[in-house]
Amino acid sequence: MPREITVRQLIHQLQAVDPDLPAYLAVNPDWPQAHRIGRVIEISGPDGAVYLAENGQEGVLPPEVRAQLDWADV
Repeated sequence: MPREITVRQLIHQLQAVDPDLPAYLAVNPDWPQAHRIGRVIEISGPDGAVYLAENGQEGVLPPEVRAQLDWADV
């Protein structure tokens, strides 16, 4: 996986999953929590980017998620 992905690449990946499922961020392998996604902010211009804001923790990531991320042996 590249270090950065574009919005187009993110949309492409998301099109392969059930659109009615909740979406979370998995942020830190040393503290494997699921984080809710909050606001989406776009900054335009030559250094523009899209930012997904974190909106609180949902709980510990399930072992199968950590395994697929290669964050822990299960």
